Amino acid sequence: MGLTIEYIDGQTPLSEEEKEGLKISSITTRKELDEFEQLNIEKAIQWTFGKKIKAEQLLSEKFIKDLHKKMYGDVWKWAGAFRTSEKNLGIKSYLIPIQLKQLLDDTLFWLTNNTYSPAETAIRFKHQLVSVHCFPNGNGRHSRLMADLIMEKLYHQPFFTWGSNNLIKATELRKNYINSIRKADNYDIQPLIDFATS
Repeated sequence: MGLTIEYIDGQTPLSEEEKEGLKISSITTRKELDEFEQLNIEKAIQWTFGKKIKAEQLLSEKFIKDLHKKMYGDVWKWAGAFRTSEKNLGIKSYLIPIQLKQLLDDTLFWLTNNTYSPAETAIRFKHQLVSVHCFPNGNGRHSRLMADLIMEKLYHQPFFTWGSNNLIKATELRKNYINSIRKADNYDIQPLIDFATS
């Protein structure tokens, strides 16, 4: 039968080839997929516990890929590999390494020079990372965890609340989240900062 996914606003559809990368053949619905991915993401969060990570390590292509693989590697064969297909969001796939390197360098500059507050630095990074859209799937969750790790590992502050709810279901909270991202797309970052800290 295969995997059938109904997408909601803000989600990026997978190509048929990407769907073939599913490691667990018994998954056939979005609900089942979400459950298996969430279990994998929880393992990835545990992997970060107690780790001392320097800015140059956290803000590296290697860490970006490793974290994605830890978050989705039990579910998807392509976890941790940059996408090669074009999506409804993000830049052209061949530009991913270049744009990501620029974002990582910019963020290290912001950190070194205290350009923004800790929350604004992490949220600007998150927003630009999801805009690059490095991977076939999981970019929103990956970018939120990266922002949380910037807060925890580099600024020694608590994780964001992200509205204290599940953002992968079609809820009013998710609608507010997507709206705040769209405002950030138009250079108004404050609503996304407010959402992350509410």
